[in-house]
Amino acid sequence: QVHFVESGGGLVQPGGSLRLSCAASGRTGSIYTMGWFRQAPGKEREFVAAIANYGNIINYADSVKGRFTISRDNAKNAMSLQMNSLKPADTSVYYCAATRMVGDVTRRNDYDYWGQGTQVTVSS
Repeated sequence: QVHFVESGGGLVQPGGSLRLSCAASGRTGSIYTMGWFRQAPGKEREFVAAIANYGNIINYADSVKGRFTISRDNAKNAMSLQMNSLKPADTSVYYCAATRMVGDVTRRNDYDYWGQGTQVTVSS
């Protein structure tokens, strides 16, 4: 089993920035791709970004391209999401996730392990 501790969520004004972090523990040797998803009230959980083990494959949702940057520190079993130019539409609970799959891994069902989520609210 793999467990996650997420941090960095909070309240920010439109145009502001936040950095989310996710630290993994447990059977981390079984994971290859790590990613971020988000879920707003009344909506489906949606893909945000993902990064492969060596950072050689990175995917972003169109809605966050150019504003969000995903990174990974394998030595610390950690992943981060730098979010800039935040919009009210980015308000969601953000979830850290991991999978043994590699490649274009953007579907919720592709992921085996999930964090508990951290709230991001973008509002003036």
